[in-house]
Amino acid sequence: MHRALTHFRLGPMNLLISLSLFFCFALIWIVLLPSLCRFWKNFLVLSLRWLPIHGTLEVSEHRLSSYRLDIPYLRIYSVLPGLGTWSVACALTLVLFAATFWLPKKLVPLVYLTRGILLVHASSLFYFALWPVGFPHTPDAYMEALVNSGIGLITVVPLLFAVTYYIFDFGLWKKALLTTLTMAHLTLFLPFQVVLQALVLQTTLLFMPVLYIVCGMPVDVLLIIAFYSWGMTWSFRQVRRSYS
Repeated sequence: MHRALTHFRLGPMNLLISLSLFFCFALIWIVLLPSLCRFWKNFLVLSLRWLPIHGTLEVSEHRLSSYRLDIPYLRIYSVLPGLGTWSVACALTLVLFAATFWLPKKLVPLVYLTRGILLVHASSLFYFALWPVGFPHTPDAYMEALVNSGIGLITVVPLLFAVTYYIFDFGLWKKALLTTLTMAHLTLFLPFQVVLQALVLQTTLLFMPVLYIVCGMPVDVLLIIAFYSWGMTWSFRQVRRSYS
C-alpha cells in the first residue's frame, strides 16, 4: 500500500461517524435555513439602502407541509448594451488579451486563466453584436437562480465531505470543524456575491455570461475545494508508522 493511503481505514466506526456527521449537519442546516433566509433578506435590504443598486427586494416562497422558506433575491433593472458600451468593452477585451502575451513565463497559469475569462466575455460581445434583442435570460431570473444555486451547494456540503473527507481518520472534531467553517463561510459569502454581481449586472446585460460562467457557482466550488485541501493538510488522529 502506498504511504499516502496508510490512513484510509474505512472501518465500521469510521463509517458510522461519517453517516452521523452527515445527518447531523444536514438536520442543523434544515433547521437553520429559514433563519438564514431572514438574515440574507436583512442584508439585502441594507444593501439596497446604502449601495447604488437600482432594484428591489423580492422573496420567493417555498413550502413543504409546515416547512416554509422565503428565499430573498434582488430584482434589478438592467439594459442591453449600447454601441458605446459595447465598443469600450470590446476594446478593453482586445487590449487585455494582447497584454497577456507580455506577461512572464512564470505566470503561465494566470495567462491562461485570464485568456479563458476574456474568451468567455468575447463570446458575449459576439452574441450581443448580432442578436442583442434575442438574449433569452433576464436579470431577475439570473439573480434568483444565483441565490438558489448557492443554497443548493451549501446543502450538499455535508454529503460531499461525507464521501471525500469523513472517510479519513482525522478525528470527529476536525471533521466537524472543517464542515462548520466551510458552510459558515459560504453562508456569509452568498449575500456579498449577490450584491456584487447585482452592481455589475445592472450596468448592462453584456456581463451576464462572464458573471454566470466565471463568478457564479465555479467560485463557490473553488471555495469548497480550498477548504477541503486545507483540511487534508491537518494531521491524522493516529500515526502508526513513520516514513523517512
